Amino acid sequence: MSLSAKQPRPKKCRVAECGASFVPARLGQAVCSPACAILDAPKNLEKARKALADVGRKELQAAKERIKPKGQYMKEAQAVINRYVRLRDARLGCISCDKSASWPGQWHCSHFRSVGAAPHLRFNLWNMNRSCSVCNNHLSGNIGAYKPALVEKIGQAKVDWLESHHARAGHDIEYLKRLKRIFSKKCRILEGRLSCNAA
Repeated sequence: MSLSAKQPRPKKCRVAECGASFVPARLGQAVCSPACAILDAPKNLEKARKALADVGRKELQAAKERIKPKGQYMKEAQAVINRYVRLRDARLGCISCDKSASWPGQWHCSHFRSVGAAPHLRFNLWNMNRSCSVCNNHLSGNIGAYKPALVEKIGQAKVDWLESHHARAGHDIEYLKRLKRIFSKKCRILEGRLSCNAA
């Protein structure tokens, strides 16, 4: 016994000037006649143009990602993690001097062991702390004062580990993309907490 096909329900023509009721002859039919289809076409063209533009933008973005050098991924991941460290330590002063958290100057993320000397520790959060631009830029981190403050902050055992740890830096592109994604999310969470506390 065969079931008869369900009849489509009447629809209202999409063309505002018409508005006639009609039974669609095919799936997705939105207008009642060829004449209304001609009137409706410019709207469809605009939608089609926007859809093509979106596809074009996505393809361009994908092409840019394909040719982006590893150094660019490294730079983007570093920028996000630096921002995270500045937010994490927002209530702390400079790790290397007596400037308080309310100092109005520029704040940096300072590496205890430099990226040049220890590239494998460039994303290690024990190795990264909030610092004033004076200590970080002009005093090369002001390491003489940095170390005792870092011992106080994270403990002697962790500082000893940072100083003695040697490994090959193996940051591949997928790792860098994941790092950027994770720390972007962490930054949004911290920014939300800080703005709630400030209110």
